[in-house]
Amino acid sequence: MATVETRALSKHFDSGAAAVDGIDLACGDGEFLVLLGPSGCGKTTLLRMVGGLEQPTAGQILIGGHVVNDLPPRARQIAMVFQSYALYPHLSVQNNIAFPLKAAKLPRAEQRRRVDWAAGILGIDHLLHRKPRQLSGGQRQRVALARALVREPNVFLLDEPLSNLDAQRRASARDELQQFQRRVGTTTIYVTHDQVEAMGMGDRIAVINQGRLRQLGTPREIYDDPADTFVATFLGSPPMNLIPEGPDLLGFRPEHFAPRNDLAAGTSGDDLLAFPFAVTREEYLGSERLLYGEVHGARAVARFPVTSPVSAPAGQTHDFAVRRADLRRFDAESGVRRQELPPRVAAGRAVAGVA
Repeated sequence: MATVETRALSKHFDSGAAAVDGIDLACGDGEFLVLLGPSGCGKTTLLRMVGGLEQPTAGQILIGGHVVNDLPPRARQIAMVFQSYALYPHLSVQNNIAFPLKAAKLPRAEQRRRVDWAAGILGIDHLLHRKPRQLSGGQRQRVALARALVREPNVFLLDEPLSNLDAQRRASARDELQQFQRRVGTTTIYVTHDQVEAMGMGDRIAVINQGRLRQLGTPREIYDDPADTFVATFLGSPPMNLIPEGPDLLGFRPEHFAPRNDLAAGTSGDDLLAFPFAVTREEYLGSERLLYGEVHGARAVARFPVTSPVSAPAGQTHDFAVRRADLRRFDAESGVRRQELPPRVAAGRAVAGVA
């Protein structure tokens, strides 16, 4: 196994545009790290530089503590799985999986052993004699993973490998892929623009936008404590509400926004911040309900489980609130999160100052 690290890694194209702009990142041994961001943010370019398919303009790439900038892909002990799977249509599943082993001129017995092992782990041992055209999208994805696995790499690099699957198959494939990674324990870097994949699969998430790392943390850290308004609105469906207040924006998740009377039970009034919520419409989504409207002229959403008795008819303004502990404050101009003291610590310091 191996760690992967980038130090001030940058990639500038001839036009002068920076696809990757000075990213410092570390992926631990055996970790599943997700690179998340919108299309064109630089996450695939970053992955390709780690894999040796792109040459960085500046910075260093370390795998297992060794700088690999000048090493070709084959010498980096990595395996890549792409969105297209890149299977050879004229070869059987068995020969597709064995292809890198044949290229490395391993003995036939060793090739067969590794192919059978990888196919068994991924549950495709009954498909070895089929051609790719006879497989479903999910089966092709597993063949591509098996072909990467037989190389016994130190690092897996996965570039949106589930994007060609339909929604139902993608959900089950996420579970299969995560279980597979846990079994083999190989360090994995996974690129996606899908926040559900990132939140559900990653040990940690690196959120990237415009070539820069915006935040790195666990799914809970990224969701609960976003570093800026981009992260706050990119993760979450619906995204975090952002309400203007002077030079700041107050952020809160839709599930924390509820009628003030419902939140007031067992809570002091000082612990709540009230808002007039002008409801415009309601969405019923089976397991939950969404209320859309405005607060002080800004768009806002409230989310409730479908079993909630909350009634807030459209076309009316309702008295809603948020617990102060659930509020996040951002600078309106830069979008950067303001670092505030927890309420109890702040109160303690105020008392100490007076004394």
